[in-house]
Amino acid sequence: MAKRSTKAEKINIGVIGGSGLYEMEGLTQVMSMKVTTPFGKPSDDYIIGTLHGKRVAFLPRHGRGHRIIPTDINYQANIYGMKKLGVERIISVSAVGSMKEEIKPGDIVIPDQFYDHTRQRRSTFFGNGIVAHVGMADPVCTYLFEILVKSGIAVGATVHRGGTYLCMEGPQFSTRAESLTYRKWDVDVIGMTNATEAKLAREAEICYSTISLATDYDCWHHSEEAVSVEAVLAVMKKNIETSKDMIREAVRILPETRACGCSESLRSTIMTPENLIPFKTKKDLTPIIGKYMKGLKA
Repeated sequence: MAKRSTKAEKINIGVIGGSGLYEMEGLTQVMSMKVTTPFGKPSDDYIIGTLHGKRVAFLPRHGRGHRIIPTDINYQANIYGMKKLGVERIISVSAVGSMKEEIKPGDIVIPDQFYDHTRQRRSTFFGNGIVAHVGMADPVCTYLFEILVKSGIAVGATVHRGGTYLCMEGPQFSTRAESLTYRKWDVDVIGMTNATEAKLAREAEICYSTISLATDYDCWHHSEEAVSVEAVLAVMKKNIETSKDMIREAVRILPETRACGCSESLRSTIMTPENLIPFKTKKDLTPIIGKYMKGLKA
């Protein structure tokens, strides 16, 4: 059982995924940590552990026991909590449906693009008197992306390098008409969470990339039955061990310092003059905007 801690400590690597990831073999000095945020409670306590000599924070995005539907996940709190802990890189792990014949159930996709088809998400830290427009043309960290591709190959996974992840609202799966339409858009996989995380991670200047676990062909596939929870879970159980191996390998080969531009992604994007930003807003966003504001310490 993980020890509980309220003491802040800096952790450089974050992992967002389903429950069970904190039970990976090789994880030591494990503790459970509550993190408070101005956006409310994260999905669960953060599980902090040491892997290959590096401190890592794990967060089950749906809460332990899978209690939170995709729309109701507090994405702002989840990413803010990572930032508050000192996380500079987030590896996301999620189940997806395959939208292409060549991406078979059990395969791993490392997407490099997202299409956000959600309707009810709060996917920005800004508002409440401050406006910023970050660039999302290339929504994942190219360096972390390459690390995950290399890690997948190293552990013997069938890895698809790049592709578009369509993020739907959920929690229902697609209708057949929707699935066939998405196919015409030439997307590669479909899921319900990652585009929202990617947007917030970019605003927080955190590197972000995702391990997409193909659990099924979405219902477009002529030879497959409509997607069922049972089918998804059966393949997911097999995939989770591969994702754990990939995470261990990625953490092992990640260098201590970043060589990408993600740490400066907010520079020159804040449109509101500092003297017009409400004090509470500035205070709440200090971990994110502090280095760009006079008199604030990030």
